[in-house]
Amino acid sequence: MIVAKAPADRDKGFRWRTASTCRAALIVFLDFEASSLSKKSVPIEVAWAFEDGRSRSILIRPAADWSDWAEDAEAIHGISRELLASQGLPVNQVATEMIEVLTGHDLYASAPSWDGKWLSILLRASGFPRHALRLGKSRDVFLATAREIIGAAASETETSKLVDKIIEESKAAVPVHRALADATLELARWRLVREAARKWTVPD
Repeated sequence: MIVAKAPADRDKGFRWRTASTCRAALIVFLDFEASSLSKKSVPIEVAWAFEDGRSRSILIRPAADWSDWAEDAEAIHGISRELLASQGLPVNQVATEMIEVLTGHDLYASAPSWDGKWLSILLRASGFPRHALRLGKSRDVFLATAREIIGAAASETETSKLVDKIIEESKAAVPVHRALADATLELARWRLVREAARKWTVPD
């Protein structure tokens, strides 16, 4: 449960605690869908997948001052404004749940420059600091996991090739372009890297 100042005090600075600060940190893969890929784009869906298999997907009802929308983006992800209005959760509710559930864990995304931008927009719109949650790049944790398992038996080049091969071979023939599908794909890749690293042998 979050313990924080009232929303009216958020712009003055605040502190919060969550139960997650008492939990062991887990790897979590996160993904957003957005209104467009423009500079004014805003998040419209977020999903995350924990390394233990738990996952969550949320449609985000745009804030009153979020007006960006691109029909070509809608054609790709299939999320309409009407769907967001009827089934989306308020921005503050989504951000608060993310702070409560994800604080203290290690968060990764396939494209943290984009996903980090949308995460920052969501947090700031809800009165939280823009870096209350931070994202790393999925490939970095893939490499770190492989290195931890294989150790010095593989060179950096060999480890990179193993990871990149798994990323390439796991690409969907027809991408779904929904947040949960993308987050769970990154989780599946991490598990494939872990499995391949355990089976790795020195090449002849």
